[in-house]
Amino acid sequence: MSDFIKRTARAGLAAMAAAMLLPGVATAQFQSPAYQFLKAVRDADGAKATEMLNEPGNTVIDSRDLSTGQAALHIVVARRDLSWLGFMLARNPRVDVKDKQGNTPLMIAAQLGFAEGAAALIQRRARVDEANNQGETPLIRAVQLRDIRMVRLLLDAGANADKADTLAGMSAREYAKRDARGSAVLRAIEEAKKPKAATVGPK
Repeated sequence: MSDFIKRTARAGLAAMAAAMLLPGVATAQFQSPAYQFLKAVRDADGAKATEMLNEPGNTVIDSRDLSTGQAALHIVVARRDLSWLGFMLARNPRVDVKDKQGNTPLMIAAQLGFAEGAAALIQRRARVDEANNQGETPLIRAVQLRDIRMVRLLLDAGANADKADTLAGMSAREYAKRDARGSAVLRAIEEAKKPKAATVGPK
């Protein structure tokens, strides 16, 4: 048998093996605990999610979707589901987990005006100034949306109104100043309590 025929035969066998392997890989992915847990969360299947979370040594609470990077917290915040959010937070997840756009669950809450969800995340020590891939903070997004309730909530939690994004190099304060219809938002920023300066030396 010539070398050409041998090489051709080997290539054909390799292609057949790959074709047989790929469906198995996809099936394995869909059967993985992470996939099954996130599916249960998306389907609001409390029984299945609880069963998986109660398995000893499990780490599915922080599982992330391979395509979007979303974790369970992103999913429940995106559907504004306060009950499920409380259920997830009781399991001590990473509250500042990021999706592939760098958005934390708090950023998703800010985008949706989901103040109750944002408050729950902040109570669990979510970082209010955590920026996404464009440098946008939850406060910047709330200012852009003129969401005065969210703006005040974030400011009360210590959000920095002067932290600039990387998209336009502007801060929440600057966005508010440039918005002709953002006077109430700007007033909230200007009236926000500033952190006390640290004292030096003996009191």
